This record gives sequence, structure tokens and C-alpha cells, in this order.
Amino acid sequence: MTAAGILTEDERLELIGGEIVPMSPKGNQHEALKAVLLERWYRTKPDELMLIPETTFRLSKDTYLEPDIVVYRRADGLARLNAQTALLIVEIADSSLAYDTGLKARIYSGFGLAELWVIDAVRLQTRIMREPTPTGFRDVTDWQAGEELVPSLVPGLALTLAALDLN
Repeated sequence: MTAAGILTEDERLELIGGEIVPMSPKGNQHEALKAVLLERWYRTKPDELMLIPETTFRLSKDTYLEPDIVVYRRADGLARLNAQTALLIVEIADSSLAYDTGLKARIYSGFGLAELWVIDAVRLQTRIMREPTPTGFRDVTDWQAGEELVPSLVPGLALTLAALDLN
């Protein structure tokens, strides 16, 4: 669609069930938190893991999402990245919190994603969602900035948001 002039290269969109859904613009807090998380995890991650920011995450031929961070095994490779091979998806929300914890979370769960974190960039609160079902995650817990967040499949990426230097 970009080649045909229908969309511009920098438009932020997701494809959900064949429908184009515009994404909210990112704020400074969103970008600062994403940069600090990536910097931290790139320094501390085990060699067998890969991190990719803002990739086109293909869940099916008509559903593509754009998560802020995807963690997967190096051995699985980017070509095989899908909801079953992703170890952790992180969505950072400043203006999109309801969308990320609602519709987007249900989509991830419906495709069988093991673990989703939605981080409120303003309050530094995190909703961790695990145990996917076709209609939503069964295990949903909310965490405060001072609590340690530990990914179930990659505990080596544990962190406390309040301890990050977000300046």
C-alpha cells in the first residue's frame, strides 16, 4: 500500500483481522522508557536470547501487530517468530493503555502468546498477563514501580522499573 501511495512510510498502523487500525502517536515518556528497557536488556540478556523493538509481529495472514519489544530465542530465528515462539511481548502505553490491556491483549491471548507485559509509561505500573485462552489471559496481575518484574520464561531479564534511570 505504501508503494501504491495509499499509506506513507511513517504511518503507524496495525492490521487486525484484515482491518487497518491506526495507532496512537508515542509520547516522550513512552520513548524514554522503551530506550532504557532496551539498553538494560541488551546489556544483561543471555546470548541465547534476541530482542527486537517495534517489529511487524505477524500472528496470521490478516493480523499484524507492532509490539514495542519482542523477546525470543536466537535459535528460533526471526523468520519463525510468532505467538508460540515469542517468550515475552512488552507493550509500553502512555495514551494507548485501554487498547493495549483490552483488545490487543485479547488478540495476543487468542493466538497463544505465553506472556504479555503492558507498562503504563506515566505511572510505571505494569500489568503482566499469562496463561492465554481464546478469549483472554487467565492470569492477570498488576505490579507497582518498586516491585520486581520477572518474566516467567526468561527470568534473567528481571527488573524493577523504579530502579531504572529514566532521565
